[in-house]
Amino acid sequence: MTAIIKGTTGDWEMVIGLEVHAQIISQSKLMSCSPASFGAQPNENVSFVDSAFPGMLPVVNKECVRQAVRTGLALGAKINKKSVFARKNYFYADLPQGYQISQADQPTVGEGVVTIDLQDGTTKEIGIERLHIEQDAGKSIHDQHPEKSFIDLNRSGVGLMEIVSNPDIRSAEEAGAYFTKIQTIVQYIDSCDGIMARGSMRADVNVSVRRVGDKNLGTRTECKNINSVRFIKQAIMVEATRQVEILENGGVIDQETRLFDAEKGETRTMRSKEDAHDYRYFPDPDLLPVVIDDEFINECKDSLPELPDTKKERFINEFGLSSYDGAVLVANKKNASYFEKVASGVKNKKLAANWVVSELFGALKKAELDINDCPVKAQDLAELISLIEDNTISGKIAKEVFADMFKTSKKPAVIVEEKGLKQITDTGAIEGIIDTVITENPNQVAKVKENPKLIGWFVGQVMQKTAGKANPAMVNKLLAQKLK
Repeated sequence: MTAIIKGTTGDWEMVIGLEVHAQIISQSKLMSCSPASFGAQPNENVSFVDSAFPGMLPVVNKECVRQAVRTGLALGAKINKKSVFARKNYFYADLPQGYQISQADQPTVGEGVVTIDLQDGTTKEIGIERLHIEQDAGKSIHDQHPEKSFIDLNRSGVGLMEIVSNPDIRSAEEAGAYFTKIQTIVQYIDSCDGIMARGSMRADVNVSVRRVGDKNLGTRTECKNINSVRFIKQAIMVEATRQVEILENGGVIDQETRLFDAEKGETRTMRSKEDAHDYRYFPDPDLLPVVIDDEFINECKDSLPELPDTKKERFINEFGLSSYDGAVLVANKKNASYFEKVASGVKNKKLAANWVVSELFGALKKAELDINDCPVKAQDLAELISLIEDNTISGKIAKEVFADMFKTSKKPAVIVEEKGLKQITDTGAIEGIIDTVITENPNQVAKVKENPKLIGWFVGQVMQKTAGKANPAMVNKLLAQKLK
């Protein structure tokens, strides 16, 4: 879905690529035995290797390589049996070595493809250029002292996967969907926790613009370290609009690195092309090439769970769900697991999907909760849906029961019994109420014989007299017979 920017001199198209940085789930860091856990006190998880003491030698963590290969397989990407770690040389205060151990021209994972789901129900394939492994940098803290910055090296050396897309993205919506899909995949396979608030996942966004119909790429800029999907979308629109304004006024775009300021809604220069680093990549002399074989790759493949796209197709084919419901349910691993527990306890899987997607997710969003904190257990929601299926309660009453369940975590059967909400399905009882309504309203009876569509008025009267507990289908059927 290409988004067009309307300029004063014509229409412009965005060309976007994302570099997604995902911290690898492992017990220790990429090149040292320091813990890779989040939340420790500043500089607690730091070894001599992480702090670059002289004479300290790195050793590659096999688990980080395994996780990168698993991620590559989940992305449908080529796995390179030989990869080389290189030194990426630059100076920064939170990079004690003066270089970052990364991968240059021989990454662990090559080309792949990701299919994204868009809001209009269509899908699109986004190409993956590569996935390479590297050390994360430390963290500079600038808000603890008015004149000084502090350095926390806990993050220094943590294994990081950088997933680089092709410039196939054409809108902020597509960029958000692509990032979310990558996040979903790594969370499904437990190679990254995907928690952006912790910095476990973040993105560098490359943006350029060109006239609609032009096949040549424009000059791109890179917005660094964006830590939310909302900000990714905002940064793209702000930067693309800025570039269009410059070009339409006769200017040129500088190839540069920029920062996105979410509060001001603007991007600003971080460093220009002329000031860009010459990283002087060369193979790390302390590390041998990483060589893996088919057995290792197959072990990684066998360890993968059912992936989101496969699960979505299964939901559609086995449960008769729509493509939209399937995409919503698999977008989060825990949401999908919750739904499967509900679906396993009911006959009508489509009805289960409707309740999870509409009622449950809606209530969670309103209460600002996620599925981990859901007050309604999956088996209890299944029980509620079963009460609808066996005509114990109507769908309307079920919504009332669900609201009570969400507040109290009580079981549905208990709420139905306490409030006397069981549906009236006794034909004789319903007929008696219908007869009363017909007797009390002779004028309406005459009208409905002239216009059968007015039968809905009688249905409402019957439901009102039964406090909504009469079986609606039975009411409609009996009324139709009596008002002929």
